Amino acid sequence: MIIGLTGSIASGKSTVAKMLKEYGLPIVDADVVARLVVEPGTPTLQKIVEAFGEEALTDDGAMNRQQIGAIIFHDEEKRTLLNSIIHPAIRQEMLRQRDEHLENGAKTVIMDIPLLFESQLQHFVEKILVVSVSEVTQLNRLMERNQLTEEEASARIASQLPLSVKELGADAVINNNGTIEETAEQLEDILRNWNVI
Repeated sequence: MIIGLTGSIASGKSTVAKMLKEYGLPIVDADVVARLVVEPGTPTLQKIVEAFGEEALTDDGAMNRQQIGAIIFHDEEKRTLLNSIIHPAIRQEMLRQRDEHLENGAKTVIMDIPLLFESQLQHFVEKILVVSVSEVTQLNRLMERNQLTEEEASARIASQLPLSVKELGADAVINNNGTIEETAEQLEDILRNWNVI
């Protein structure tokens, strides 16, 4: 079974991912893959240099995130161009890792994809697990964690699909407003229901 794990900023998805790891389940992490595909020497980074010029690189040959961020921040066309280079590479690598785990005998693979719904990658997985919190909890956690004002935190939350919408597309929802123990219990129940453990 391929399980898609998702949530929103400050919903506690990383905490649940750690719990899944403790069950010994292999995890394909979209954020890790996103960094992997643009490492020095990768074809993806080469394409970025072709599209954006040498200033896309730092002195040591890594992707110059600050420079590229500055370019795409004000230029929709360039942002679309960058995404058209990076996103297919991320998807390809995620599927490669997923298939590798399956070939190595894994019965269940977790695909940790923060923007599962936003990127419309539901077809990558068989079950979708959403880690959700109330809007108040999400706002408070984000302000505390990232030292943001309420305005800054609200803007970041607003840039993603609301959790209430993600819940509608989920096969199971973990309500992460309570304690770590309560979250762990919910996860265990879901994994038992799905015959994962």
